[in-house]
Amino acid sequence: MLPVIRPVIAIRTVLIAFAVWGAAQSSSQASDIVVVPSMTRLQQIIDTAMDGDRVLLGPGDYSGPIILRRSITLQGDEGVRIVGTGTGNVITIDGPNVALRQVTVTGSGLDLSTQDSGVFVTPEGDGAVIENSNIDNNLIGIYLSGPENAVVRGNTIVGRQDLRVNERGNGVQLWNTPGSVVVDNNVSHGRDGIFVTTSKYNKFIGNTFRDVRFAVHYMYTNDSEIRNNRSFDNTVGYALMFSDRLLVTDNLSRGDRDHGILLNYANKSEFHGNRVDHGGQKCVFIYNSNKNDFRDNWFEGCGIGVQFTAGSERNAIVGNAFIGNRTQVKYVGTRWLEWSENGRGNYWSDNAAFDLDGDGLGDRAYRPNDMLDQVVWAHPPAKLLLNAPAIQILKWAQSRFPALHPGGVIDSRPLMAPPVLARFEGDGNHAE
Repeated sequence: MLPVIRPVIAIRTVLIAFAVWGAAQSSSQASDIVVVPSMTRLQQIIDTAMDGDRVLLGPGDYSGPIILRRSITLQGDEGVRIVGTGTGNVITIDGPNVALRQVTVTGSGLDLSTQDSGVFVTPEGDGAVIENSNIDNNLIGIYLSGPENAVVRGNTIVGRQDLRVNERGNGVQLWNTPGSVVVDNNVSHGRDGIFVTTSKYNKFIGNTFRDVRFAVHYMYTNDSEIRNNRSFDNTVGYALMFSDRLLVTDNLSRGDRDHGILLNYANKSEFHGNRVDHGGQKCVFIYNSNKNDFRDNWFEGCGIGVQFTAGSERNAIVGNAFIGNRTQVKYVGTRWLEWSENGRGNYWSDNAAFDLDGDGLGDRAYRPNDMLDQVVWAHPPAKLLLNAPAIQILKWAQSRFPALHPGGVIDSRPLMAPPVLARFEGDGNHAE
């Protein structure tokens, strides 16, 4: 057999060596192409680039639209702008492993029906990287429309301030883009900061949102992560709809006018270490959402700490801090819901509790609502009677005889101190 095996091994060795040499030759052919605005049209230069090339842009304005179909890097110097014509997309990425870095992109069209964008990535754009760029004054900032494992990182994205909110596009929009991540971006003046639909395995980490409708808006997106984001002065912080198995941790919602966290048909998700403070109507609103786990979050200064309704079932709410909300919990129902687990409940700033045995837990159960709360929710004019002596006697009677309560939330093991949250980087007002 040896005379047969040796030639086969020799042939394979030659083929492998030839392949390695070919790869090295191909790699060595990658080059830098330096461009200045006075040269020919940018698209013509891009079309001559080969896979692996870097097209380096000198300061100045370059005319769009442009399309990137090969695996190249388009990188700018300070003062580089790629300016669209006011119709369609400014930059379209239509090939794999394209990198776009350090450029300003402006001047997209204004047609929402065609999803006009500053940077539009097609399903052919797997592995696209858009980073450290200014995406300014476009309808949609960056649209990932179908690529896998794309990265949007370190960009400043500012939408069209001359349009009404409902006429604007989103800062970053994602559709069917599994594995893609949006990291460390600053987004403002769009419709939604990040809008994702019909996708999975996405990560949104370390982004900051201002002056948008929803900071993060989920639709039909599962098995994804929202971590360490900041939402300031928006309508809603984190709107999670028709999505399952989300991991939502260490996010901040401050000054958001309607809701800090909104769940609508969102299930089997985890909410840990989040902070909602100085909000408007509700820190958290849970609508028809089930089997979610809220632990060690901080809800402060809202009209309502948590409201849940429409058949939301089997949600664990343990170890959270409810501080200074006008109404800590709003739940209209006749069932008793236990908000403690394994001997640990939540912290309530309005709970005048004693801890005589020093175990860190209140000595009696806390009930955030009573019969009068439900009467007022059903008949708001009844608020005028809350200070009447008869009403005060009824409230006292309920506190002494729990059987008079009609059902609702009960925390059998309320905490005497709030949980310690992770420090928010760059945030001077946090739980210690």
